[in-house]
Amino acid sequence: MKRFYKDVTVAPDDSGWRLLLDGRGIKTAMGNPQVVPTRALAEAMAAGWAGQDEEIDASGFRFRDLADYAIDIAGPDRSTVIAAVLRFAETDTLCYRADPDAALYQRQLDVWEPLLTAAERRWDVHFTRINGVIHQPQPPTTLARMGRALEAQGPYTLAALHTLASLAASLVVALAAIVPGADAETLWNAANLEEDWQAELWGKDAEAEILRARRLDHFAGAMHFAELAQEG
Repeated sequence: MKRFYKDVTVAPDDSGWRLLLDGRGIKTAMGNPQVVPTRALAEAMAAGWAGQDEEIDASGFRFRDLADYAIDIAGPDRSTVIAAVLRFAETDTLCYRADPDAALYQRQLDVWEPLLTAAERRWDVHFTRINGVIHQPQPPTTLARMGRALEAQGPYTLAALHTLASLAASLVVALAAIVPGADAETLWNAANLEEDWQAELWGKDAEAEILRARRLDHFAGAMHFAELAQEG
């Protein structure tokens, strides 16, 4: 698609900040006004539009899809989004360990256990650790408290958490990622621990490395989106 605008600006709106193309406000995928909660987020989104050449490259709109999801889905249908994100606590990858006599088990213990115990202290919950891949349910009280933790989040943070948990296959990692000062690469390495272990054993695959880097970029982008939205 050809670039169809010249000027990109941001302006205050009754409920936040809006990005304008030649003075006209942008709408979401579902036709709602694309109004975001902070000027910082609006300006970051505006940079993606301002940086386009004659041919528009949609990959430059780093935060557009997350903002649309927050406005179109996470805002009006909070319960569905919370339920979807909470499912990653039911099958959190940090809870599924190798057999204790396997070399991988020690790596999981070293990397995953600090994250899991920190989450347990933070939310006053207990996660069941499982040796093997056969699903075992988490305690109902744990899921209830994690659900309440999600209910406390605004739609923009929920949008970020939905992406973070999906990429990491872990609600624990996702919630750690929205803590101020969190390091994206450290958390992504934790989420990707088993794949990295296999690569160490059998060698790295070029296409897999490209995909890994791309997914890390999306993960870091969702973290930055949550930070810019600054909800609550």
